[in-house]
Amino acid sequence: MSSAPSTPPSVDKVDGFSRKSVRKARQKRSQSSSQFRSQGKPIELTPLPLLKDVPSSEQPELFLKKLQQCCVIFDFMDTLSDLKMKEYKRSTLNELVDYITISRGCLTEQTYPEVVRMVSCNIFRTLPPSDSNEFDPEEDEPTLEASWPHLQLVYEFFIRFLESQEFQPSIAKKYIDQKFVLQLLELFDSEDPRERDYLKTVLHRIYGKFLGLRAFIRKQINNIFLRFVYETEHFNGVAELLEILGSIINGFALPLKAEHKQFLVKVLIPLHTVRSLSLFHAQLAYCIVQFLEKDPSLTEPVIRGLMKFWPKTCSQKEVMFLGELEEILDVIEPSQFVKIQEPLFKQIAKCVSSPHFQVAERALYYWNNEYIMSLIEENSNVILPIMFSSLYRISKEHWNPAIVALVYNVLKAFMEMNSTMFDELTATYKSDRQR
Repeated sequence: MSSAPSTPPSVDKVDGFSRKSVRKARQKRSQSSSQFRSQGKPIELTPLPLLKDVPSSEQPELFLKKLQQCCVIFDFMDTLSDLKMKEYKRSTLNELVDYITISRGCLTEQTYPEVVRMVSCNIFRTLPPSDSNEFDPEEDEPTLEASWPHLQLVYEFFIRFLESQEFQPSIAKKYIDQKFVLQLLELFDSEDPRERDYLKTVLHRIYGKFLGLRAFIRKQINNIFLRFVYETEHFNGVAELLEILGSIINGFALPLKAEHKQFLVKVLIPLHTVRSLSLFHAQLAYCIVQFLEKDPSLTEPVIRGLMKFWPKTCSQKEVMFLGELEEILDVIEPSQFVKIQEPLFKQIAKCVSSPHFQVAERALYYWNNEYIMSLIEENSNVILPIMFSSLYRISKEHWNPAIVALVYNVLKAFMEMNSTMFDELTATYKSDRQR
């Protein structure tokens, strides 16, 4: 006689709310590929004397030995293994950070390859896999890097090395080369925001010190963004890379090179189409505004690009686009405004008419901005006819009393700007309605 089949313990009922807990379990597992190269037996490091306890003539050689010791990698997923040695390495890294900050004459030619080797051994690794369908950076906690107690000090040491007054790019460029930069850029996909923050500083310093790597760095960031927009839609470090670009754009010489303009139109504008825009929108808008402050003639292609990619079904993104557009209008030249006012205000009229309260409200706030108001007033004969029918209809029909109140303020402002045209449009609108 067959017994009733028992339900397998792992099967859950399909429940929309359980998805996150399942996702969390997966994430925690993924972390284990973090930083470990299997060593088998316990690791033993021979303790060395402190740098400050040996004569200054012996310090350079001891410094190199300590750098070599710090190339040894520990398994941080096994919290109980090699505790004593992990602590020894941590204190050695701390000592190296202090030594490179305070000592003079410690950066001899022999130290450069050893420093780069030690940094490379520790930071360059395969990142834990993150299933882009499961991990949602807006909702989920990131997977934090298990080896951070060592990794943070390695980054700290490397930044002090790059910022040292004795640092010589002419020697360092043999070791900090294109291959090194490529590996560094791959690490920006780390889920750990602490690591991305350090990487941002490191890359910024390298960009500043190594003139020969600048074009290469820009090109590789360009490639990461294109892959992100058109292929994967998954890369954790977009906001950080945009932040670096913000300060790079700031330093561009005028007139802008064709490659820079192309980067704006072909890369930065299409970045607006990505689903996860909210994670990096502030940095992206900053880059766009930096470009327009450098070269106002780019205003028209930028605004037409934004119109082309304007979100159709996502009100949260519409609110972001409207915010960015206001930042652009804050720096726009009146001569450029005239070129784009028609498509721009046709779009704003649609936003004002949106049944979504936040979209309509964000668009109506434009009339609280003094500079935008002065531009509208100068061109009211073009803008008023575009906006009028939407505003008049909303004032009678919108479901939200706060929106109706804002619309009345806008209509009042238009009436004061150009009362003759306002009366004509009112009469035409009413006769059209009756017809």
